[in-house]
Amino acid sequence: MKFKLIIVMIDEDKSDMVVETAREAGATGCTVITSARGEGLQPAKTFLGLTLEGQRDIVMLIVEEHLSRAILEAIARKGRFDEEVGAGLAFQVDIEDAIGMGSQITKIRTEIGDKL
Repeated sequence: MKFKLIIVMIDEDKSDMVVETAREAGATGCTVITSARGEGLQPAKTFLGLTLEGQRDIVMLIVEEHLSRAILEAIARKGRFDEEVGAGLAFQVDIEDAIGMGSQITKIRTEIGDKL
């Protein structure tokens, strides 16, 4: 079984939406890193040296490769990544090897296997 790592950078108040959307599309779990900082085309505005933008979260999902594109697209659609500037960014990368995925593999085979 092959996997992809989906990385999503999103405003902290939208992390739960990303996780719920990914689960509905077939993801079996995630890791959320809170209080990240990023900068897009326009530098963040500051007031007396303090950034006026909220913090961002990084959501990481290891998903089965056959489901990865559908999960990625569902997150982008729900988060309006292509419609709203600064709404978020998501991408996927190949995973060469992973250890500790036994319970997820079992769940994928029994519950999601018919979609593969």
